[in-house]
Amino acid sequence: MPPGSAVDLSPEELRRYAHEVSDWIADFIAGVESYPVLPDLKPGELSRGLSLAGPEHGDSMDEILADFREIIVPGCTQWNHPGFHAYFSNTGSGPGILAEALTAALNVNGMVWRTGPAVTEVELRACDWLRQWLALPEDFVGHIEDTASVSTLSALAAARHRGTEGRVRSEGLGALPPLRVYCSEEAHSSVQRAVVLLGMGLDHCRTIEVDRDFRMNPEALEEAIREDRRRGRLPIAVVATAGTTSTTSVDPIPAIADLCEREGLWLHVDAAYGGPMAIVPEYRWVLEGADRADSLVVNPHKWLFVPMDCSVLFCRHMNILREALSLVPPYLMTPEDDVARNLMDYGPALGRRFRGLKLWFVLRWYGLERLQNLLRKHVALAATFADWIDDAEDWERVAPTPMSTVLFRHRPAGLKDESVLREHNEGILTRVNAAGSSFTSHTEVRRGDRTIYALRMAVGNARTELRHLESFWKTLRESVC
Repeated sequence: MPPGSAVDLSPEELRRYAHEVSDWIADFIAGVESYPVLPDLKPGELSRGLSLAGPEHGDSMDEILADFREIIVPGCTQWNHPGFHAYFSNTGSGPGILAEALTAALNVNGMVWRTGPAVTEVELRACDWLRQWLALPEDFVGHIEDTASVSTLSALAAARHRGTEGRVRSEGLGALPPLRVYCSEEAHSSVQRAVVLLGMGLDHCRTIEVDRDFRMNPEALEEAIREDRRRGRLPIAVVATAGTTSTTSVDPIPAIADLCEREGLWLHVDAAYGGPMAIVPEYRWVLEGADRADSLVVNPHKWLFVPMDCSVLFCRHMNILREALSLVPPYLMTPEDDVARNLMDYGPALGRRFRGLKLWFVLRWYGLERLQNLLRKHVALAATFADWIDDAEDWERVAPTPMSTVLFRHRPAGLKDESVLREHNEGILTRVNAAGSSFTSHTEVRRGDRTIYALRMAVGNARTELRHLESFWKTLRESVC
């Protein structure tokens, strides 16, 4: 066949290269520790290995796979590495990887039930398994988005719709008083981003002070709502967090739920990271009071070993979510609309990937007991690391460790200047990450009028063992100078 005339790989070629790719994936997962966690690259350096112009006649798959191995893989930050301790570490597990390949082969768009019956019904069932394991009430219905940012955006769109009695959909924000959304100072930036994207204005996302354990202050929240009402603003929603990004603190959700019920506000709980802990009976405190929320987000791609991206938005008012987001042109109407769920009606995106398949695969393969044991193990590993910090001279923890993330810093005796301590710990971070065997990140913690620069170590990869933390701890101490 002349160059450029093939419309696809032949079945024989697909089989051959699929075998080659599957062998590479298995070898990669088995040997991922041989890669540096962070690539030794400068911005733009990888691009110099890529052709400036796309191929006119197409390249062979052998050439493409060779460049993948030699250029792309060395240029990746290895999130699957058990020494990845930055942000919230995660796992591209084998069952999830297989499901992703099958998802690509099926190439289904589940925007309406007719275009993807399996997409719709597998998603609903897998989300309901997760709901049961999290001990959430039956009226919570799950809907998969890509990330918690979009899940929170959707939840606040529903809150805006209910809080304005639907007027925002028809009349727009210009016809309404200024709207208000509340979250703690420790809430994820996606809350503020959602407020911006929904047109309410960044100034109308009001952050509430936190206590010494970095939990939202309900009394301050109540006063803020009272003040805003006096000034003619319209409070519509509160976002509480179960596992904040910096410190993994858990807001006092029961007290916040009481307030939201009295004030008629939508309560959204961001449990993207911390929520999975609630599948373990002794950790169920993480979601105490969340059963009274209007919506809640959990990210299986953070701590339930589902490959990126898979975020589950649970909502107990799916009719309001649909009213806020649905817009159905004639060409998308189907005979099943009155009896089937059309996934496109419950999120910003029209197109719908088969994300539920990888959630279904992972939940089925691991099962509840194995997932519970892994989460217990991760919490125990973080507690062990926290003990090392507490017992070590010149090292200190700077926040509680309720989950699997530890905040700490090196503080030489007698050194009190925060700017000098920041520079000192920034240097440690740079040297640790340059060593290649692990990757960690940083954050800032506010203590009164002080802002503390802290190193941040998270455990969340299914393959992380005690030996990886021992190696990380050794590298940390060697990086002090």
